[in-house]
Amino acid sequence: MLGRKTFLLSTGAIVGSAIAMHGSGAALAANGEGQMQASDVLAALKAGNHRYATDHSTNCNNNFDRRAEVSEAQQPHAIVLGCSDSRVPPEVVFDQRLGDMFTIRIAGNIADAPAIGSIEYAVAHFSSPLLVVLGHQNCGAVKATIEAIEKHQSLPGNIASIVAAIRPAVEPLIGKPGDVLDLAIHANIRAVIQHLKASSTILTDAVKSDKLRIVGGYYRLSDGVVEIPTA
Repeated sequence: MLGRKTFLLSTGAIVGSAIAMHGSGAALAANGEGQMQASDVLAALKAGNHRYATDHSTNCNNNFDRRAEVSEAQQPHAIVLGCSDSRVPPEVVFDQRLGDMFTIRIAGNIADAPAIGSIEYAVAHFSSPLLVVLGHQNCGAVKATIEAIEKHQSLPGNIASIVAAIRPAVEPLIGKPGDVLDLAIHANIRAVIQHLKASSTILTDAVKSDKLRIVGGYYRLSDGVVEIPTA
């Protein structure tokens, strides 16, 4: 799993370089260049997910004025590599505004070359300090990979490339005890994070210099909560 200790993303919002935090009155502090720190962004995403999961969203559907604010430029604070699943739109799940998140969505939240290039672009051009690899409960791409392995099937067209990308993380779990699908989804999240770090000098250098933090997230379709490991 992502880790036994997880925390529920709770209270706050990305609203530029300053925002009140739940229960503390503290503000999101920008660094010397005016960019938010990864910890501040993560706390803001906690906030938005808690609002969303408790049906108190305030940002994702309130963008009339915000649209004009970001029409000339963008400065997204968070990058999300998520699944294409129609039930997991990151801006909604984290209750964020237009321009707050740079999202890349692909089935199985895999990191192919264009996805990695898109992430690199956000890191290089926007100095976004946080990258979330967001998997989710009952992921169809992971489920299809499990079925393809178990039934020794090959899937048609370019769908096979998705299965091929997920397969290395899933294959060792086949036949093991427990919920294979859920275990495989978590394993795939971890594998994608490792692949990102191993495949991109831009991302690796940003992580080493503390300009980027990469975390994995697991979205529960059942209750709208995103789990992120505490470590």
